Amino acid sequence: MKTLCRPNPKSGFIKSLVVAFLLSACSGNSLINPTNPNAGSSFSSSNAQAWGPETPNFNLEVILQGENKAFGHVKFRQPNDDNKIIYLDTWVRDLEPNTSYILQRAVDTNLDGHCTSTAWLTLGMGLQPQAIITDDNGTGTAVLFRNVAAFPVGTTFDIHFQILKMETGSVVLTSDCYQFTISQ
Repeated sequence: MKTLCRPNPKSGFIKSLVVAFLLSACSGNSLINPTNPNAGSSFSSSNAQAWGPETPNFNLEVILQGENKAFGHVKFRQPNDDNKIIYLDTWVRDLEPNTSYILQRAVDTNLDGHCTSTAWLTLGMGLQPQAIITDDNGTGTAVLFRNVAAFPVGTTFDIHFQILKMETGSVVLTSDCYQFTISQ
């Protein structure tokens, strides 16, 4: 004899509730809030936030290299919004353990793909410089941001980056030259 199972009306409700909960948990915006940087975590491509066009001149993947396999990566992103904030998700590895470093950039408007400027600006939390501190293995991360509201949309410049050891000011990582255009 075959036993028939009748659906439990409560199980459908519970499944719907679980699905609704999971969907709402995934819809949050996890961008760093420039007025309260501790309010979120770094950005990712799965965020609901609309990032600038995926053309390389709007969002960059900056690679920094140094001696003895030392390496750095800056995920340089500007959301499509009116705030004109550039987020700099920075990661370094194979540097000196338990040491403070800083990220700097220099720009020039001679758009020839050759970064010749040496007018270095230390990056951080807006105008406040922020250290990248390595752990016991020489790895460190920092979520930084820079407000570019003073520049008109469409401004394009060549840009390059370096990472310095704070204690000595010595350059430990450098990048190639990139080109960036401010979007909105």
